Amino acid sequence: MIDNEIKETEYKTVPKQVYKNYFFSLKKMESSVFTMNSIARLTIFMLLISTICYGQYSYTYSQPKELADGWKSNHIKSRGIDSTLIYKLFDQIKDANHKMHSVVLVKNNQLVLEEYFNDYTANLPHDLRSTSKSIRSILLGIAIDKGFVDNVNDPISKYLKSPVPKKNLDGRKEEITIKHLLTMSSGLDCNDWDKKSKGQEDKVYKKKDWIQYTLDLPMVNTPGEVSHYCSMGVILMTEIISQTSGMSINEFADKFLFSPLGIDNVKWEHTSDKEVIASGKRIYMTPRNMAKIGQLVLNKGNWNESQIVSKKWIEESTTPKTKITGIDYCYLWWNIPFTLEGKTIISKTATGNGGQYIFVIPEIELVAIFTGGAYNSQDDKLAFAIMKDIILPSIKY
Repeated sequence: MIDNEIKETEYKTVPKQVYKNYFFSLKKMESSVFTMNSIARLTIFMLLISTICYGQYSYTYSQPKELADGWKSNHIKSRGIDSTLIYKLFDQIKDANHKMHSVVLVKNNQLVLEEYFNDYTANLPHDLRSTSKSIRSILLGIAIDKGFVDNVNDPISKYLKSPVPKKNLDGRKEEITIKHLLTMSSGLDCNDWDKKSKGQEDKVYKKKDWIQYTLDLPMVNTPGEVSHYCSMGVILMTEIISQTSGMSINEFADKFLFSPLGIDNVKWEHTSDKEVIASGKRIYMTPRNMAKIGQLVLNKGNWNESQIVSKKWIEESTTPKTKITGIDYCYLWWNIPFTLEGKTIISKTATGNGGQYIFVIPEIELVAIFTGGAYNSQDDKLAFAIMKDIILPSIKY
């Protein structure tokens, strides 16, 4: 699964003497993004370059602006964060040829860091890729709260009336529940990380009717038996929200989630050149608004004293239910372990291809947001290195 080769990400625009002391050592990983060992070995090597910088930095920190968007901001040092490593990081990457687009930190419910790169700005919505899945999980919780959906243990056939399976008819399809879609364990031949899988997302994108094609996939496992990363299952779940509520998913999200959070700069689009149904589109959102999603999870569904989604759902949906490639998987959220001062802490994490991340760490009241353009590249793991070796060591636990 994982070979022993170490990949050094070369930053050719960095001066040679700096590059000698600054590079990212990335354990080469499979496309799954996660394994315990790979995360543990993901590290930034010799960040401190005092012999070059002599303690002087050209990077200048600025407290995030308050934009009347619901966020209060504060100086990074006011939240008990040692900014030394963070300042050095941004000083060294400002001219580097990296593919990060933004880094945003929220500590104790206040914005304390906001940086943009590669021509990205605060008001530019970013393609969240699979980070959209975690937001869809919240939308399902709202659908349950509102009574559109009764229970995750209900079979999907109770709600998904059209279309219905026409091919590869199998009694086990009647056993597929919403929970199986949430935990990627439907049993359908749907595995995005296996190019041979008939339901691999890139294959489905070429089909005319994604919903029908997915329902017609053959069964390869009993529902609930094994979890494989399956984007099409999430689209089925999204279609259930739409059909039961009588609203398109973007209308549902705007009414019940985005508007209550004060999120209006959001789009639903897709990179496919074919016409895509609303339930199949991905979310485009600004990093500050991504942080609102993270803070909502940290606050167990509450935003500004308003319960947007039930506390019960947030707890249930971010508690491990299965494992994918050895990592705890919840309802479209990952539980990623980090170490802080010798203690393991868990980040409830949303992830997306290219470097789109929402890290929510309740134990230290931290939300960290990353966006990037390292699509289909191991370079999108840079956020884990920064979390592990820069941000977390800077926080007093």
